[in-house]
Amino acid sequence: MHLATPVREARSSAPIVQPRVGAITVLIADDHALFREALRQLVDTHPDFQVIAEASDGREAVRLAAALKPTVALLDLHMPGMGGLEALAEIARVQPEVRSVIVAAEASDAEVVDALQIGARGIVMKHSSTELLFKSLRMVIAGQYWVGRECVAELIQQMRVRQVEAPADEKQGSFGLTPRELELVGTVVAGCSNDDIARQLKISTKTVKHHLTNIFTKTGVSNRLELALFAVQHRFRSGRFC
Repeated sequence: MHLATPVREARSSAPIVQPRVGAITVLIADDHALFREALRQLVDTHPDFQVIAEASDGREAVRLAAALKPTVALLDLHMPGMGGLEALAEIARVQPEVRSVIVAAEASDAEVVDALQIGARGIVMKHSSTELLFKSLRMVIAGQYWVGRECVAELIQQMRVRQVEAPADEKQGSFGLTPRELELVGTVVAGCSNDDIARQLKISTKTVKHHLTNIFTKTGVSNRLELALFAVQHRFRSGRFC
């Protein structure tokens, strides 16, 4: 995108637009009016996407998401009043089919993990290129996650620490996973590569890939990051989901 840092303006958000038939509809929430306008113009240049509404704060974003049911909601991380994470949590509650993407000038690993655990499907930096913006949107729409960085090992490590610190629960389940597959889940949450897992479990990398394919199918995830998130959300530890 490479957009200049905008000036904060006290301005009401733009009017709601009637969506085109077949368009991927987008809601933008950002308290910077100039950034909203620039992002709207950028998204609307793509024939497959259409911005149907803008919000100047998190509370307005929740109201519009509930009423309009956009395909994607682009939420600024840091907004006054109800911030991006609070809005994200509310949208996930009232309109869970909306795929929310956090947009931020900067975000710590802790904030990224919070966003993903609350329900964000992606994190996009405001300095990202136009190509990466549309790539992230397409991946999110396809049901995947976009973290906006090459390495997610630090995030997986933070999630692993959090699930260790989480209080125990009496409810247990394996989601149909075998003991070996549960063992593999643990290695993924620990941030191990396929080669690391193969060495640790004394199996071939081909067998690791086969197990991961089975695990993805049983848990309904499509990649390692989603599996790590799934494991944290279901409090996986010591070879079981609690």
